[in-house]
Amino acid sequence: MELKRVVVTGLGAITPLGNTVAEYWDGLANGKSGSEAITLFNAEKHKTQFACEVKGYDPKDHFDRKELRMLDRFAQFALIAAEQAMTDSGLEDKKLNHDRAGVIFGSGIGGLITFQEVVSDYARGDGSPRITPYFIPKMISDIAAGQISIKYNFRGPNFGIVSACATSTNAIIDATTYIRLGKADIIISGGAEASICEVGIGGFNSMQAMSTKNDEYKTASRPFDVSRDGFVMGEGSGALILEELEHAKKRGAKIYAEVVGTGMSADAYHLTAPHPDGIGAALVMRNALEDANMAPEEIDYINVHGTATPRGDISETKALKTVFGDHAYKLNISSTKSMTGHLLGATGALEAMATIFAINRGIIPPTINLKNLDPEIDPKLNLTPNKAQKREVRAALSNTFGFGGHNASVILKKFTE
Repeated sequence: MELKRVVVTGLGAITPLGNTVAEYWDGLANGKSGSEAITLFNAEKHKTQFACEVKGYDPKDHFDRKELRMLDRFAQFALIAAEQAMTDSGLEDKKLNHDRAGVIFGSGIGGLITFQEVVSDYARGDGSPRITPYFIPKMISDIAAGQISIKYNFRGPNFGIVSACATSTNAIIDATTYIRLGKADIIISGGAEASICEVGIGGFNSMQAMSTKNDEYKTASRPFDVSRDGFVMGEGSGALILEELEHAKKRGAKIYAEVVGTGMSADAYHLTAPHPDGIGAALVMRNALEDANMAPEEIDYINVHGTATPRGDISETKALKTVFGDHAYKLNISSTKSMTGHLLGATGALEAMATIFAINRGIIPPTINLKNLDPEIDPKLNLTPNKAQKREVRAALSNTFGFGGHNASVILKKFTE
């Protein structure tokens, strides 16, 4: 069968760099760091005392008291980003076939704050199981997709994705597949995360996965730098409206980019560590290129996973050289996690948006905080250090890799008829 073409017609974001897409993009262009001392709880006893929090956010500005009883912070973020994307797309003013409109939205962890609060309250009590009836539906990670579909009466494909830090890229991939196959016309896709709490920070600290540079928190997220010591936790949400091309054209929608290739793979190697030679990372990029029917030389920019973990950055750059050969030296490469921190299950959606930003604006967002390149990383690679670079971007690839060895990549391309 002939596959349908899939385009992006709406964007929404609430991020550590700003609470709208425009603010997010401005932060990327200007190399802004979203890292600050933690305000959501008292972190003085934790090894890491900073994170990339969403700033200036009051849930009461968006939800009434009854709604907040049912919504964990991650689901709040999901609904806000989805609303922005719907408004941006112009779909709210259109008559839609709601049976062919869906939501595929993910979270790597889900309602961790709710889980911590309820279990803590239970432990402090007398042992009686007096637990709020909203505990389960607030906590489960698929509830973001469910809440969005209820809000917009979207009765098409509806489910949540969980693949750790690859989650929202996998959500975009599944949404693209359903539209390509003609099973939906419109899908709201993306991811949300809100895990900046005692057990979230403490859990990742115990794994030695996060930076502990408390005295240098503004510059602690430093992908590829020899002094990197782990990622910086972020929170927020990104939502994209994916739409079948003819459906979008018929209603006169603006088109940001086309999703032309998707890839998935597994490292099948270790619970948390990447394969040292980047075997799974290389495979997922090859799969995306094959799906797009594109040669490596047609890619201009790669938004890498680039978490600033000692092993991960080396593994990914090895994979890039394996897949792209000499063309690797002609690419722009950057890690926007240097600015946003690592938003776990939401990171893929926001990095897809950063990729769209590069395509639409001809601006490559930088890898900030890169002062001294790790000697194990090829110095001839253009990692877009510290300042944005101008460049025409025809097509770009975004990588996300998750604990468990989950790898997901998408290729976005400037839209042409």
